[in-house]
Amino acid sequence: MEIQAESAPKPHVAFLASPGIGHITPLYELALRLVTQHNFEVSFLVINTGSSPAQNNYLNSNQHPHIRIVDLPPADHSDPSLFVIVQESILPLRSVLSSLNPQTLKALIIDIFCTGMFEVCKGLSIPVYSFFTASAALLAFSLYLPTLDREVEGEFVDLPEPVKVPGCNLIKIQDLLNEVRNRKSDEYKWFLFHASRLSMARGILVNAWDELEPVSLKAIKSERFFNKISTPPIYPIGPLTKHIESISTNYEKEIMAWLDKQVQGSVLFVALGSGGTLTSEQLTELAWGLELSRQSFIMVVRKPNDTADAAFYSAGGTSDDPKVYLPDGFVERTNGLGLVVNSWAPQIAVLNHPSTGAFLSHCGWNSTLESVKHGVPVIGWPMYAEQRMNATILSNEVGVAVKMPVLGDGGEAVLVGRKEIERVVRMVMEGEEGKKIRSRAKELEVSGWATLSRGGSSYETLTKVTELWKLD
Repeated sequence: MEIQAESAPKPHVAFLASPGIGHITPLYELALRLVTQHNFEVSFLVINTGSSPAQNNYLNSNQHPHIRIVDLPPADHSDPSLFVIVQESILPLRSVLSSLNPQTLKALIIDIFCTGMFEVCKGLSIPVYSFFTASAALLAFSLYLPTLDREVEGEFVDLPEPVKVPGCNLIKIQDLLNEVRNRKSDEYKWFLFHASRLSMARGILVNAWDELEPVSLKAIKSERFFNKISTPPIYPIGPLTKHIESISTNYEKEIMAWLDKQVQGSVLFVALGSGGTLTSEQLTELAWGLELSRQSFIMVVRKPNDTADAAFYSAGGTSDDPKVYLPDGFVERTNGLGLVVNSWAPQIAVLNHPSTGAFLSHCGWNSTLESVKHGVPVIGWPMYAEQRMNATILSNEVGVAVKMPVLGDGGEAVLVGRKEIERVVRMVMEGEEGKKIRSRAKELEVSGWATLSRGGSSYETLTKVTELWKLD
């Protein structure tokens, strides 16, 4: 009688992301690819302190038998800053990783704000890889930041010229991300701390691909400066985005049923990310601009706030009746032409729908990749973090967006009036500019799916990384 050998255990990797749906999503999508395409087991470590309803709902609705969710013990929440929450949350990680049998762990994949794991994993002999979930342009800037910090006196925002990262396109001063606009702030010190430790990673995975960001990726890989600072191997594996959500609730079904009745390519989807909020005055002008444009729209509305990222930790939660925050009679006057929804919409399903013609977006990197991957051109309305850089990349370099004039020369928020909003919306939905960027978006849609398919550069790059892990 033949005795069958037991099958070998699957290779095992762990993930750790900082809180927030924008950090969790790309890491978890990578985890799903590893288990479904490369036969891995995954332990996904979750910082629940400061997590949003959107993060919790996403993880609950995307469970997989080969992904083990490990909730980390609650951290001290007296300081709500992202950096402190992560720092406190990783304190018990040595014992958590030890319980996962570290001898079998091939790698730990972290995002940029979890670099405290380098020391933890060194003692356990676990290789650590960074998954940079933003643009390759921001990765290049982050790698250059320690040098910039040493060489520049005073504030970067006071520099007379754009920032020149070696081998990359110029970064306008007004486009500098929030975290580096005040060098005396704790936010800056934390960002610099984590950026200066990127070189400690065994490799850096990037949520981009060559056709989307050819200049930045080429610079990081081949520019002499990046070789000199011992940049780890760079692995472009994007665009990794959420899958199309299952439409299950009546709320979601109503949105999709409304879209089904619209003309192909006629609807502008207005959604400013999981955390973005407008001031009352700006929300009023946006509503009037949409009404004056006479274009069909879906508008996601949440409670106005003077702080642009006020909804970061409550993303996906409920809010009041959106009519309360809109001009009197707006919903009634635009009935049939537009659809106002409360706080949240199934974004991927909306972007994937043939009726959707453009996306008025905050240009967070996840939303950027989702729009590109579904061939939808963008009206860029950046609000915080690195969104200004992303909007400029999409409009000036990639050619799939028109950027709204929401920022002054110093990077300060500017009130955009209804007439300007009407003009830009009409231009994108009806004009020649709209045709051009729509054509480019369709090209990148094909490229984005092709690179993730077997034989595509992102697929083969990830395969190369998994083979390295299996050899360790």
